Amino acid sequence: MRRFLFLLPLAALAADISPDAYMAHVRYLASPELKGRATGSPELEKAAHYIAKQYREFGLKPADGKNFEVSFPVALGAHMGAKNHLKFTDAGAAGTLAASKDFLPLSFSSSGEARGEVIFAGFGVTDKKSGYDDYQGVDATGKFVLILRHEPNENPHQDHVSFADKAVNAKMHGARGVILINDTGRHEGADDLGKFTDASGPKDAGVLFVRMKFATAEGWMKAEGQDLHAVEKEIDGGHPHSFAMAKLKVDLSVDVRTETKVVHDVAAYWPGETDEYVVIGAHYDHLGLGDEHSLAPSQMGTIHPGADDNASGTAGVIELARWASHESKQKRGILFLNFAGEELGLLGSEWYVNHPVLPLEKATAMINMDMIGRIREGKIYLSGSGTGSTFPKLLEEMKPPIGLSVDMAEKAGYGSSDHTSFTTKGVPVLFFFSGLHADYHKPSDTADKIDAPAAAKLLDYIADLTTHLENEPRPQYQRVAAPAAPVGSGGGSGYGPAFGSIPDFNEPPKGVRFADVRDGTPAAKAGLKAGDILIEFDGKDIANLYDFTYALRAHKAGDLVLVKVIRGDKTIEAKVLLEERR
Repeated sequence: MRRFLFLLPLAALAADISPDAYMAHVRYLASPELKGRATGSPELEKAAHYIAKQYREFGLKPADGKNFEVSFPVALGAHMGAKNHLKFTDAGAAGTLAASKDFLPLSFSSSGEARGEVIFAGFGVTDKKSGYDDYQGVDATGKFVLILRHEPNENPHQDHVSFADKAVNAKMHGARGVILINDTGRHEGADDLGKFTDASGPKDAGVLFVRMKFATAEGWMKAEGQDLHAVEKEIDGGHPHSFAMAKLKVDLSVDVRTETKVVHDVAAYWPGETDEYVVIGAHYDHLGLGDEHSLAPSQMGTIHPGADDNASGTAGVIELARWASHESKQKRGILFLNFAGEELGLLGSEWYVNHPVLPLEKATAMINMDMIGRIREGKIYLSGSGTGSTFPKLLEEMKPPIGLSVDMAEKAGYGSSDHTSFTTKGVPVLFFFSGLHADYHKPSDTADKIDAPAAAKLLDYIADLTTHLENEPRPQYQRVAAPAAPVGSGGGSGYGPAFGSIPDFNEPPKGVRFADVRDGTPAAKAGLKAGDILIEFDGKDIANLYDFTYALRAHKAGDLVLVKVIRGDKTIEAKVLLEERR
C-alpha cells in the first residue's frame, strides 16, 4: 500500500519497480518481431496493442472511457503517381526521358507541370558567409535550374549540400523546377538515380525537383558549347560558372502523392479523488528499418530496434502503471500516455495537447521519459525544473536513491521530445533522459545494452516524485526566459542566429506555426506569440520549416529582419533583431 506523505519524510518513500518486468517489456518492444516500430507500420500498431493489453490487465481504464488507443492522422512519405514525364528540345532535337530509368522525382517535390527555359547554376549554392553564389549573374525566375550534387571543393559549404537546401535556394531565387545531376568528376561510377524515398525534406518543397543521369546533362551542355567536366573543375577552383542554356527547353510533369495513415497514441487512466491528474508519458515509435533520421545510412533496410530510444521509456511508463495500480487512491489521478510519431516531429504529443482526451487544464504536471535505459556513472539529466512553482523545493528535498545523481542544468522544459508539446500549453514538465550514446539511431541500439537495475532505480525515484505531485499543492506553470547572451560571445552554433520560436511540426497548409515563443528571445521582444503563422521572412515567402531554417541561417546576429505572420484573420508585420544562438 502506498505510503502517505504525512507519515514519512520525503527521502524515506520507496516504490517497488521490478527490473525483470521492466526488461521483459524492453525486450519485446525492441524485438525483431516489431521491426523497429516505425510510425505507420503494422509493427507499431502491434506495439500499441501490447501496451494497451498491459494497462487492461493492470485494471486501468481507457482515458476516454472507450478505447485505450487514440487515433490521429499522419502524413507518411509519398509514392510516385502515373503522370511523371520529362521531355526536352535541344538545338532543334527532341527527346523524352523515362521516369525511374532516366530521371526520378524526389519524394518532397511539388506535383504539377511546367515548361520553360533552363539555367545552369553550378552546385546551386548561395553562401552569404563566404560570398560564394552560383546564382550570381543569372536570373532563374520562372525557369528550371540544372545543378550538380554536393558542393564546390567538397566541404566549405556543408550547410548547403542537402537536397532540401538546394530546393529551398532554387525557390528563393524564383525557380520553377530543379534538375539535379551527379558530380561524377569527383564521384566516378556514382551516376545512379538513387531511390524515390532517399531524400528528406518538407512535405512539398514548392518547386518541381527531379534527378537525372549525368550523361543526358553532358549532351545538353555540349549543345551549348560547354564541357561539363571542365565546368565542374572550374567551379571547384572557386569560380562560379552559371549561364542561361539558350538552346534547351524542358517540359516536365511530376506526380507525387502523399500517403496519410491513421496511427495511435495509447492513453490509460488511474483516477484520483479529484478530476486533476499527473501525466506520465513516453514515445513508443522508432525508425523501423531506418529512415532519413538513421545515423547508420549504410545499414538502411536493417531493423533499428530502438531499445533505448524509446523502448526504455515506454517500458518505464508501463511499469509505473503497474505500480500505480497496486497503490491506494490519491488526491489526483495519473494519465499514462504513449505517443506515436515522435521521431517524425513530436506528432503524437502535439496532436494530443490539441485534442486532449481529458481537459488539459486539469493536468498539473507532465513527466516525460525518453532514453532512460543506459544510465552511465549513475547520472540522469532532468529538464524542466523551472517550469513548476513547487519543483525547486520538491526536487531539493527529494533526494535521489543511492548511486543516482540528477543533473538539473536545463530548467526551461523545451527540447526534442514530447514534454515540449506540454510546455507550449502551459503544463509544468519534468523530462528524464540518460544521455546520447554511440548506438543512438542505429541498428546497434539493442536490448542487451539496457541497464534494467539502474532504470528501475530511476523509476522508483519517479514513482515517489509522482506521489508528491498527486498530493501536494498544485505547481503553477512558470515560463523560463532564455538565458542572457554572454558579453563578447561568438557566433554561436546551430541553424544560424537565435530567433526564439518553437515550431509546431503539424504543419499548416502554408507557413510555420509557432507552438510557442520563448520569453526573452528576439521573437518575443518583437511581439510574436504562440499560434502565429510565419509566412514571410526578410522578403522571402516561407511555406514550411525548411524555408524558415534556410532563410534564418542566411543571416547573422545583429541583423534586423522584417517578418510577416498570420494571427487569427490578420496579417501582422514585426521587426526582429536577431541575436547570438546559445
